[in-house]
Amino acid sequence: MWDDAFPSFLIGLREGLEAGLIVSILVATLVRAEARSRLPQVWTGVLAAVAVAMSFGAVLTFTAASMPQTAQEAFGGTLSVIAVAFVTAMVFWMRRSARSLSGELKEKVTGALAMGSGVLILTSFLAVGREGLETALFLWTTAQAAGESAGPLAGAGIGLVLATILCWGLYRRVLKINLTKFFTATGAVLIVIAAGVLGYGLRDLQEGGVLPGKTAYAVDLGSSVDAGSWYSTLVQGVLNLTPTMTWLQVVAYVGYLAVVMTLFVRGVRGTTPKPAKERTETERQPKAARRRPVWVVPAAVVAVPAVIAGAVVALSRPKPAGDQTVAVSESECGKGFTAPKPGRQTFQMKNTGGKTSEVYLIDPSTSAVYGEIEGLAPGTTRDLVATVAGGTYAWRCVPTGGKAVTSKSVTVTGGGAARPVVPVSEQDLAAPLKQYKAYVGQGLDTLAGQTRTLADDIKGDHLDKARTDWLTAHRTYSSLGAAYGTFEDFDKKINGRADGLTDGVHDKDFAGFHRIEYGLWHGQSAKDLTGPAQQLATDVAGLQKAFPSQDFDPGDLPLRAHEILENTLQFELTGDTDEGSGTNLATADANLSGTRELLTVLKPLLTSRAPKVLPTVDADIARVQKLLDAAHDGGHWTPVDQLGASDRQRLNGAAGQLLEDLAPIPDLLEIRKSA
Repeated sequence: MWDDAFPSFLIGLREGLEAGLIVSILVATLVRAEARSRLPQVWTGVLAAVAVAMSFGAVLTFTAASMPQTAQEAFGGTLSVIAVAFVTAMVFWMRRSARSLSGELKEKVTGALAMGSGVLILTSFLAVGREGLETALFLWTTAQAAGESAGPLAGAGIGLVLATILCWGLYRRVLKINLTKFFTATGAVLIVIAAGVLGYGLRDLQEGGVLPGKTAYAVDLGSSVDAGSWYSTLVQGVLNLTPTMTWLQVVAYVGYLAVVMTLFVRGVRGTTPKPAKERTETERQPKAARRRPVWVVPAAVVAVPAVIAGAVVALSRPKPAGDQTVAVSESECGKGFTAPKPGRQTFQMKNTGGKTSEVYLIDPSTSAVYGEIEGLAPGTTRDLVATVAGGTYAWRCVPTGGKAVTSKSVTVTGGGAARPVVPVSEQDLAAPLKQYKAYVGQGLDTLAGQTRTLADDIKGDHLDKARTDWLTAHRTYSSLGAAYGTFEDFDKKINGRADGLTDGVHDKDFAGFHRIEYGLWHGQSAKDLTGPAQQLATDVAGLQKAFPSQDFDPGDLPLRAHEILENTLQFELTGDTDEGSGTNLATADANLSGTRELLTVLKPLLTSRAPKVLPTVDADIARVQKLLDAAHDGGHWTPVDQLGASDRQRLNGAAGQLLEDLAPIPDLLEIRKSA
């Protein structure tokens, strides 16, 4: 959180100090001119500027949230670039105007005193409003870059409070600050931060499809830099520099920094402020005007921007696709469905039939799914939210125990392109399942021989050889991770853990690989381990015989692609399953091999549905493999608890990124009745 707070703290401090100085000069000018009665007009203008800035921030936040993902990225990227332009202009303006700011404002205020109250309100509003809008825009873009708002808001709040204290001290002449040096120093830092925001904004535009080069990486340090480490998080939060950056990001970052920082360092000396023309008290007094309640104008300047912002947000939020609900039943599907407008839409689906139904919004030509509801019970209504673009749409309803019913299709024009998911059927997964079962069968054949060898080692009291053969056999079993759910009770017997057992590692029910591991690395004799080793070989032989007839749900294959690495992170990379051998990384390596094999059989389905997933995952696997290889020297694996802190962070970070990139696979290859 706090790593994301510094840029917002700096912008809050600098913009707050700028606005505070302006307000201080306005107030001081009126006080010295003996026109204290006009102070409420200044505060009214300031209040109006704050209200407009907050309303602007609300509009940015809520309108962006109602957009499709790619539109959000394009919108955020555009505003990031605009924010950089505003901040750059602000930095140079204050660098140039710091010396003459007081004189210019005094002249404007003195001129406004001779006119109506509205002019003084407008003067203070314009003087403060620019800082408010810049702060709102820059704060929104930094929150977008951080992916959360707590840190940026906290940083900006602290900066504004500190700026208020400094301005009060300056006004009361308690503090003396060289403002030219202050704005020069903070300006240089802001230029560096703005360069990062520019790079982030351009990346968003690439993700949103506005700019090319999304996969043209100039820097890819994902395998050597842990994205989750404190130092990486700090650099990303403060400077918006990430371990992976495209050529466009790097060129823009370096180019902006080189050009803007060079111009800034040269500096532009401000001109000597011109003395403000003194006016008489008579000139300062406005003409008599009809009196109104003092609260009317302040209330109006706050209410008007808030009402306008609320209207903009309300109009931009997704609407139901029509006034009528869309009916679902065994005989009719999509009754009341009319062509929706492009954009993010909410459909109200009501089951008017007598059976629970699955409901899908599809492209009728390909059966690709744009949105779905599972288990819509009779008589109930639920919302289905989907992004609609140019194309043909229809509803497909699949009642429990009944046949699929498809509605009439409608055509939507314009609106770009949506990303439907091509459904997968059990038949689609039949070939990958057959291929993977053959892989598991071969693995079990190998494992049966390896566990017999292990049992013979222990029976013959060759415990050093048994330790080597134990690891070989355990790695073979660990590479079959996608089938664990099919092994039924055999998995607990073969690879069960002591956790949860009454007597832990000494419990009579503790068996399998980890029981033998504990004994081999805790000095137990061959006599103590002969029984457990023979039992392990027997259980593996039983699994080998039972597996061909065990029920292997084809829907498990996509799920296991994610779960194997999830278990690796939870158990192996924490050292949680280590019973003395220190070989968790060897097990993680075997898990990675099992994941790679599973992705190989799923490749044809993934390539046709999400062609960018596998190249990304392959790169992630290569990073993790490289880090695991570095911890392996011949037959020795570095124990997890002996890894250096940075090595462990990099490994966890790379595995976490792989897990994140594997996460969409279960949804992409979920078996859907719409197929």
